[in-house]
Amino acid sequence: MADIMESMAKSYDPEPIEDKWYARWIDSDLFKARVDKNKEAFSIVIPPPNVTGSLHMGHAFNHTFQDIVCRFKRMRGYNVLWLPGTDHAGIATQNVVERRLAGE
Repeated sequence: MADIMESMAKSYDPEPIEDKWYARWIDSDLFKARVDKNKEAFSIVIPPPNVTGSLHMGHAFNHTFQDIVCRFKRMRGYNVLWLPGTDHAGIATQNVVERRLAGE
């Protein structure tokens, strides 16, 4: 056991491992969607984000639950699209943040 502890780095450097696996994922086209028109479609579209107060467990639960459902449907053979919402302008969010900053 002492030999193992002496050979281990004091801190973890993720870069070499992440670079290796990311390159393999790119080479395997794992980031490309494959649509099989013979399979039934399933999608979840997440509404654009907004500022409604402090983050809480409900936010994490909501995204986790959607992830689970999409993975389950994909394992069941569905063509799955999980599309996060975006707000290209972000004006409502910007207004809330500016009001909060002005109050500080």
